[in-house]
Amino acid sequence: MNSDELNAAESERQTMLIQLQAAEAALRSNLHRRRVDVTARAHMERALAHVREASAAIREAGCVRSVDQLVSELQEVEHFHSRYARQRHSSVKHV
Repeated sequence: MNSDELNAAESERQTMLIQLQAAEAALRSNLHRRRVDVTARAHMERALAHVREASAAIREAGCVRSVDQLVSELQEVEHFHSRYARQRHSSVKHV
């Protein structure tokens, strides 16, 4: 790549990062709202994870999880969270 091509590539990279930062800010703002549907909240939380991972992929090429890895890890966290919530709910009923 020549100098102009490198500059153009860096400019595109910076533009994508700025757009991803705006998307992250919008998602975070929506997640702070009180009256968000549970399903919509779950989608926004997952979207936020993907936006953050995309930003990391752009900043640190080759050092991030694949989409499948991220989804698998998110599913594990969601499973743990739902198990914890069920256990907590069950223990509150028995008290």
